[in-house]
Amino acid sequence: MLKDIIAQIRSYPGLTRKRDIYRITNILQTVTDFGDTVADFGEDAAAIYYNGEYLLLAVDGIWSGLLDANPYGAGKAAVMASVNDIYAMGGRPLAMVNVIGAAPDGSLDEIVRGIRKGCEKFRVPMVGGHLHPDTGEQQLSVAIMGRAARLLRSNNAVPEQDIMFAVDLDGKGYQCRPVLSWDTNSGKKTPQILERLEVLPQLAESKLCSTAKDVSNAGVLGTIALMMETSETGAHIDIDSIPKPESFSLIDWLKAFLSYGFVLCVDKQKSAEVAAMFTAKNITAAVIGTVLEQRIFTVGYQGACETLFDFEKEDVTGIARDYGLQNMPV
Repeated sequence: MLKDIIAQIRSYPGLTRKRDIYRITNILQTVTDFGDTVADFGEDAAAIYYNGEYLLLAVDGIWSGLLDANPYGAGKAAVMASVNDIYAMGGRPLAMVNVIGAAPDGSLDEIVRGIRKGCEKFRVPMVGGHLHPDTGEQQLSVAIMGRAARLLRSNNAVPEQDIMFAVDLDGKGYQCRPVLSWDTNSGKKTPQILERLEVLPQLAESKLCSTAKDVSNAGVLGTIALMMETSETGAHIDIDSIPKPESFSLIDWLKAFLSYGFVLCVDKQKSAEVAAMFTAKNITAAVIGTVLEQRIFTVGYQGACETLFDFEKEDVTGIARDYGLQNMPV
């Protein structure tokens, strides 16, 4: 069973589609900072130091398969994913813009209605954008700006820290291939949604945590792999400890895009206090593993233990590795 889990995670498109990211980051590495950049590639949002705080910038593109299968849901998801990126950095959203490509036989109105619903739900304004009225297929990207007093980062996990998974188990699953999703926002009112997200900047500002990442297309194990790769550390995860709703199979849950799901790295002496802050908002938070000094990602399940990734020999995105510009295709 564990070998099958590993095979499916390693071949899951939500993770494998990230393999070429290094081709972009490697070419652009010389222009990521002209003096004020604090965080760039590999983070949920870029951070620019400005006037005593951090301006946050992020952008998300939606898979065409989801746009075709559920255009209204894709519009909502684009807003949600962008908002989660800002909170995952310890920030609070300010505003969004969009880029939409409309195909002749597409569903432009439904996409935009979904965007409107997401904006209403999260109380983040959509202030502009760009429309391509004649693309060959439907396209949607949303960019967002936020601000933070203190940052949560993806790239500073420290060996011996606890790896914590915080997730809302009160939701409903959807399977619009190729996306498996767990929706916890439908049916909840805006104040409840925002007070749960507010835990993230509160953790940053209280200095209880400095490392976090939201669980999106890569799933929970894939998200941890991304975090460990950019932190240049390893991890051991006990799959048996991962909280899961009864309605999802284990392998689907490990792949699922979560509307409220965050992975955090926390000093052991602070883990109980961090978990209590999530629990107070009816969010399940559990320690599911440990950060390792050795750059290897192992997983345990039902008494067995196997390697999921060996970062000394392989990459997920390649962001942490210097390939050298001379090796890049022209």
